[in-house]
Amino acid sequence: MKEQLALFLLFFCFFFSKNLIPVLSLTPDGLSLLSLKSAVDQPAGGLVFADWNENDETPCRWSGISCMNITGDPDPRVVGIAVSGKNLRGYIPSELGNLKYLRRLNLHNNNFYGSIPDQLFNATSLHSLFLYGNNLSGSLPPSICNLPRLQNLDLSNNSLSGSLPESLKNCEQLQRLILAHNKFSGEIPAGIWPELDNLVQLDLSSNEFSGSIPSTLGELKSLSGTLNLSFNHLSGKLPKSLGDLPVTVSFDLRNNNLSGEIPETGSFANQGPTAFLNNPLLCGFPLQKSCKGSNISPSGSQNSGPNSGESPKKGLSPGLIILISAADAAGVALIGLIIVYIYWKKKDSSNGCSCTGKGKFGQNDKGKLCSLCSCVCINGFKNEDSEFEDQEKGERSGRGEGELVAIDKGFSFELDELLRASAYVLGKSGLGIVYKVVLGNGIPVAVRRLGEGGEQRYKEFAAEVQAIGKVKHPNVVKLRAYYWAPDEKLLISDFISNGNLATAMRGRNGQPSPSLSWSTRLKIAKGSARGLAYLHECSPRKFVHGDIKPSNILVDNDFQPYISDFGLNRLINITGNSSSSSGGFIGGLPYKSIQTERNNNYRAPEARVPGNRPTQKWDVYSFGVVLLELLTGKSPEMSPTTSTSTEVPDLVRWVRKGFEEENPLSDMVDPLLLQEVHAKKEVLAVFHVALACTEADPEIRPRMKTVSENLERIGT
Repeated sequence: MKEQLALFLLFFCFFFSKNLIPVLSLTPDGLSLLSLKSAVDQPAGGLVFADWNENDETPCRWSGISCMNITGDPDPRVVGIAVSGKNLRGYIPSELGNLKYLRRLNLHNNNFYGSIPDQLFNATSLHSLFLYGNNLSGSLPPSICNLPRLQNLDLSNNSLSGSLPESLKNCEQLQRLILAHNKFSGEIPAGIWPELDNLVQLDLSSNEFSGSIPSTLGELKSLSGTLNLSFNHLSGKLPKSLGDLPVTVSFDLRNNNLSGEIPETGSFANQGPTAFLNNPLLCGFPLQKSCKGSNISPSGSQNSGPNSGESPKKGLSPGLIILISAADAAGVALIGLIIVYIYWKKKDSSNGCSCTGKGKFGQNDKGKLCSLCSCVCINGFKNEDSEFEDQEKGERSGRGEGELVAIDKGFSFELDELLRASAYVLGKSGLGIVYKVVLGNGIPVAVRRLGEGGEQRYKEFAAEVQAIGKVKHPNVVKLRAYYWAPDEKLLISDFISNGNLATAMRGRNGQPSPSLSWSTRLKIAKGSARGLAYLHECSPRKFVHGDIKPSNILVDNDFQPYISDFGLNRLINITGNSSSSSGGFIGGLPYKSIQTERNNNYRAPEARVPGNRPTQKWDVYSFGVVLLELLTGKSPEMSPTTSTSTEVPDLVRWVRKGFEEENPLSDMVDPLLLQEVHAKKEVLAVFHVALACTEADPEIRPRMKTVSENLERIGT
């Protein structure tokens, strides 16, 4: 009997060990995570948490969970939860606060409801909390700054309410505070901001804040990007201390009740009118609303007071009136003479913008590249006479003669020389066929053949070409001449010898070029930004390029970049886009390399909506995508035949997700750059510039001038 009992107990223990111990072996971190699974409504949760099994020994293989070995702890500990964009509906369980080593909590873009539990902030290792895009309600817990390492807090697009707790000043490590699109109300506390020395991004837009803007916001010395307080109920005058913010900061103060004169000191001087729109009581630069007389009644209202019936005791005598009039006339005449003198003096001695460059045709501009700020935007003087001459020539060509019109005075060759020159096709697109033409003196030029229509629109064509020809900048391709005839329209510009950035980045076989070191890529980024900023700020038409991408950024043998193909869309509209490959003036040549059109994933989201007119913010977004390609080595363009790991169609989303999940920089950076350890800080800084450029909201994107200034500070 005893032997049978012993055998039974042995069998029971064996069965127990095989079936019950696995249930009890799940780590404490795993048990805490199961509370999240339980808090989510089915069926969506069943799909997302399908591999969250309570019988597992560890949660480290579960979807969305990251673990790390911690010194002194036998088991890996949970450090990251990333369950975003899964359409999950439920509440945030307080048990997540038991995750002692949790660093990142990403539950954004779901349907979580209820309040944020105070117990969550017992997870004192948390430094990134992304809960945006849910239906969370209640107030912002004052205990949130019990997290000593909190750096990123994004609670935007929820229904949170109440006032901002003063305890936010205790979040001394906070770098990003994004509370946009909630229902926060009350005044913005002044005592928070002096303590947040590390804050680089602040977005309180689309709430119900009232009262004045605290002057202490001017003490955020680390702020970059945009200070966004738009769409609130803020009132009162703008504090001058905001001018003490870094000059790279853009303001967004739209749709408030602010009043008074806009200060013109410090960072205020760099803001455009968009920053202050829909504040009816604001006045001064850059708004087209003068502050003079804004508090003074019109002259007619002087008689509306209680003494309006009284007449003045004494008026001006006729003699005094005549004397004043004569003095005024003399003063006006003197001012007119001075203006005429200055005009002719400038015409004789000035060559317009200091970025013009006076090198002869065919020579490289090796001199020091002038900055954007030195390019004065009044560079029309020297071209006025030549423009009239060109128009006269065009009148003749418009009658069917056809003539080569030089825009640049240093450009000297005859039409016959162009006719006899050997030509090679470089590429073809919707903007025409481009040829390389080698002139008799051995100098190559690029000739773009436009459509064959537009015979009756010469003046319009000439005006557009002249505007393009006036653009003179070391990082913009120079237009040298054009040819007009009823059946042929050509643009002649400098030939840039080393192809374009797309070829330099991906090579002719789709492989990255090993010659593109970090210093070279940064040089290309800086130069391209200078050229594009010049087009936006200083060119005669303040051009919108509309098609910024690597194939439209040319590079020479020294990898100096040049913006090309700007201002052509209107010319194509005038001439038509039926540029054929045979017949005509310079056709019938063999194709050596044809660039086919692909889906343009460099375009801004709003640029993909039919009917929208191009804006400079389109260019900013596209330039940001180019920066991301320089950084990651990945192209947003998908090959029509193959797909490789270097192609990421939504490159912007891929990079943003990497930053949100705090992936190692090595996972995102081009492997060719990993050897350059010294460049890590510079690479990270350019990433931040690129992410600012690729904001979904065009109003939040910086101007290209600001982008250029930010890049110039990197590596210097």
